[in-house]
Amino acid sequence: MKKISVSLSGHQTSISLEEEFFAALQEIAKKENKSIASIIEHIDDNRDPDSNLSSAIRIWVLKKYQKA
Repeated sequence: MKKISVSLSGHQTSISLEEEFFAALQEIAKKENKSIASIIEHIDDNRDPDSNLSSAIRIWVLKKYQKA
């Protein structure tokens, strides 16, 4: 597991992701010329408020790869 610390709307938060999901997130960020923090903030802003942020990130990454 990889722990990521990011600032979302001015608040620090930690997210735990498997190494594979973190690597995929880095790859997507690089391809889209975006920061990991900006992608995570986008995911956070658009996720179901009842869902876990780490899970929402995993689903977002999965959907990106399914579309490719």
